[in-house]
Amino acid sequence: ESAREADVYDRVYQAERPELFFKATPHRVVGHGADVRIRADSPWNVPEAELTLAVNREGRIFGYTIGNDMSSRSIEGANPLYLPQAKIYAGACALGPAVLEPDDWSQPFAIEMRILSADGRELYAGMTSTDQMRRSFEELAAWLVRENPVPPGSVLLTGTGLVPPADFTLEPGHVVEIRVPG
Repeated sequence: ESAREADVYDRVYQAERPELFFKATPHRVVGHGADVRIRADSPWNVPEAELTLAVNREGRIFGYTIGNDMSSRSIEGANPLYLPQAKIYAGACALGPAVLEPDDWSQPFAIEMRILSADGRELYAGMTSTDQMRRSFEELAAWLVRENPVPPGSVLLTGTGLVPPADFTLEPGHVVEIRVPG
């Protein structure tokens, strides 16, 4: 990561306005168990495990699911202005398996990710928690609908602190397992 990239990310984490991406159309999203896409024009691609909020058109959160927000890190790293190309492409997001309503939204959610090789060897395992997030779910949802009408049932991936190390890239045949216990 260059000093310029670090500065860009440091600034957005401290800013009032969060970083949001709009993946939008269905062909950019796949369901539980389906294959995510790996960009052919990027040699460094990683899955990002995220808790995903289901919101209504007013931004009220009514449930959550699991999300895999794929990122082409070599494209993003070349220039921060390329970030939309690194994050928004066909098959760049997986959701599911279900939308759930927790009994208690105030409790943090654990997020676990494992990546297995085609022959079942564990290549990466990590875990984080939503208590590490700088912004609340409600704040993120409010920013999503600010000056931006969304259809009911929209989903908002909340960001991640769970990314494989810089020497890892997702390859065809790898299996990404993301779990939110409970």
